[in-house]
Amino acid sequence: MDDWDDYRLILALARSGTLRAAAGELGLTHTTVSRRLSSLQDARGQLFEKTPDGYGSTALGRALIDIAEQMEGLSLTGERHQRALDDTLSGTITLSLPEAIAQYLLLDDLLEFAELHPRIDLRVETSYRFVDLDRSEADVVVRGAQEPPDHLVGRRLFPNCVTYYGNRDYLAATPRDQLRWIAPSPEARTPGWLDKSPFPDAPIAIVIDDITARHRALVKGLGLSRGACFMADPEEVLTRLDARAPDPIQDIWVLTHPDLRNTRRIRLLMDFIGQAMVSKKALVLGELGSLR
Repeated sequence: MDDWDDYRLILALARSGTLRAAAGELGLTHTTVSRRLSSLQDARGQLFEKTPDGYGSTALGRALIDIAEQMEGLSLTGERHQRALDDTLSGTITLSLPEAIAQYLLLDDLLEFAELHPRIDLRVETSYRFVDLDRSEADVVVRGAQEPPDHLVGRRLFPNCVTYYGNRDYLAATPRDQLRWIAPSPEARTPGWLDKSPFPDAPIAIVIDDITARHRALVKGLGLSRGACFMADPEEVLTRLDARAPDPIQDIWVLTHPDLRNTRRIRLLMDFIGQAMVSKKALVLGELGSLR
């Protein structure tokens, strides 16, 4: 099997499990993928078996998947080295960062970077998933993490800090026994956050997994919530519920792939983001807010 496109098809089907999803990943039609898979299996043998849940790989299929992954890794390494050799302050940089950090901390700074360096095509993608730099899903990431992948390089900044907030009007108009919490999804909750809160007996009224939507609900006075200091402290309508220092959660990191660490435009963006974040350190740590 000499065609890299055949290996790409094998990988896409192994990762997605369905012809339709594989077709979407490859930018092909369902019919084309079905025809190519049939032709490939006629030539090579049974690679996949159709099951009620989709397509599962056979022993032969798994062997070729392993080869395909190695080929993909080499191809991606070659692409990274090619980008790294371009040492000019021009070209594309894909930056991945959480939507809340993009919107509440770095939006103005990223626009400033784009204006200062018009030859750099900065592409900002927002995601809370730790994108795969090995697969070139991004060039630079800003993420909260306890321990990011060991092989990535960059800078640990400081913790993202959180505490408890309420809308002043909501607090003034709501009897204590009627207070309610706006909670994150169970997967995102810190164990014991409710027990440690100023109102541990107040029930959870609604669960909102999106941090920005949860923040907007808090600002509108729909309930109490635990939130990031950098989002909540600047809101005039909000007040802290707790005189204790905010809780540090995940550290904030600025990272890239080691193959790109010496590329000038990558270093430039990482240094710029690092400086912008350091200028906002007191806000992120919750040092600018108080009970008011």
